[in-house]
Amino acid sequence: MDLLEAYRRSLAEFIDRVDQIEPGQWSDPTPCSDWDVRTLVNHVVTEDRWSVPLLAGRTIDEVGNRLDGDQLGADPIATAREAAAQAEIAATHPGTVDRTVHLSSGDTPATEYLRQLLAEHLVHGWDVAVAIGAQPRLDPDAVHAASQWFAGQIDAYRRNNLVHTGVQVPDDADEQDHLLAAFGRDPNWAPGD
Repeated sequence: MDLLEAYRRSLAEFIDRVDQIEPGQWSDPTPCSDWDVRTLVNHVVTEDRWSVPLLAGRTIDEVGNRLDGDQLGADPIATAREAAAQAEIAATHPGTVDRTVHLSSGDTPATEYLRQLLAEHLVHGWDVAVAIGAQPRLDPDAVHAASQWFAGQIDAYRRNNLVHTGVQVPDDADEQDHLLAAFGRDPNWAPGD
């Protein structure tokens, strides 16, 4: 699958889950034990907002602290939709995939950054889904694209404590469950765990 199509699908997956959040669910727990639903959605919205200037070639210093704190405001669902739409425009702008992105970890090809965002949207979309009781199945083609990329990244992510280790799934588990486990998620997580 084309990277930009996989990225678009991951955005759609995430926003589909956000659209299903009921007013009383924003403080519900998520598989990210330190984050409730609102904090998790704010994290992804912040990533989407960061992606716009970064994909345009800006540096972290140029962006400054304007994306610190709460990004969701009074209408978090509309804000998440708007941030995802802007992120998609930035990613699909002609020439974007050929750029270098200036991340805190160093200069990175835009294609690598988009793969990171693809996985971020999928995994956190699943986090939201299971937290609110929505359908947790993700687009299998987007999952496959993220899985193929992450297979070459997992050791670096573990070394840098970016994912939790120790989650095991059966060898015959599907690709989504393997991806979730690689990102430190128990595919059977449910509220109250």
